[in-house]
Amino acid sequence: MELAVEADIEAVEAVSEILGRLAPGGTSVEPAFDLVDEGLGARIDPTRPATVRAYVLATDPEAGRQAIREAEAALAHLQAFGLRPIGDLRSRRIDEADWADAWKAYFPVMRVGSRLVIRPTWRRHRARPGDLILALDPGMAFGTGLHPTTRLCLAAIERAADRGEIEGARSLDVGCGSGILAIAAIRLGAEHVLGLDIDPVAVTATLANARRNRLVRRISARVDSLPSGAPPHDLVLANLIASVIIELAGRLRDELRPGGILLASGIFADREEAVAMALRDAGLETFERTVEGDWVALAARRLN
Repeated sequence: MELAVEADIEAVEAVSEILGRLAPGGTSVEPAFDLVDEGLGARIDPTRPATVRAYVLATDPEAGRQAIREAEAALAHLQAFGLRPIGDLRSRRIDEADWADAWKAYFPVMRVGSRLVIRPTWRRHRARPGDLILALDPGMAFGTGLHPTTRLCLAAIERAADRGEIEGARSLDVGCGSGILAIAAIRLGAEHVLGLDIDPVAVTATLANARRNRLVRRISARVDSLPSGAPPHDLVLANLIASVIIELAGRLRDELRPGGILLASGIFADREEAVAMALRDAGLETFERTVEGDWVALAARRLN
């Protein structure tokens, strides 16, 4: 049974003490916060109430009800002291789950574009003629196809393939995550993809998914950032965020041969102009944009 109370920051310690008497595992405090830096950081807001949570075993219903009564009585007594606002006690039953695997129930087989099919490794799929299957287990790495930024990039790769710009391409995947974009590029005709990521978990996931798709000779990955140290590429994939794309614009351009293509995603709509300007200043000409919700993907070509 989860017990939760919203409390002003000045009352958090007292509320935690009350709930902690009932919960052998102690309490947790979640301060109110706002996301900043395009979702990469958080700023605590002390003017808004924090949430104090505690958990008690619910195998004995009467014991659970008694815990709720005791908590409500103690909180009422605390409120009588006139501390800054303390909310009502909320309770709900939480079923135990293996959280390492529970998320898999929400990861279906997905079709992106006209040919790409993302098949989680724990699901079955009867392929249609022309389907290009990406067998994927992202683990803790980003890149399942559920997020619009990934879908936008996958669709952009397919359109580039339809224009004949992927066949035989030497490619670079900056921030490779699960390896989903690298696998898609190979399925659509790329010769080889080098994946770079600063997170070792992502590199491990990329290499594991390359093995699952029998592409270990065509996909390599390492913990690293730009420059890659490799000869210029025909295609660079960068599903990052706007501020990182802006910062890396010049180095992304340097990774491309003249005429090579950059596919950049992870851009909030209100940052599109800044990203496009940074790419232009770096010598990249944007020739395509696609939008899904609040997200934008751009395709740009190195001019010379």
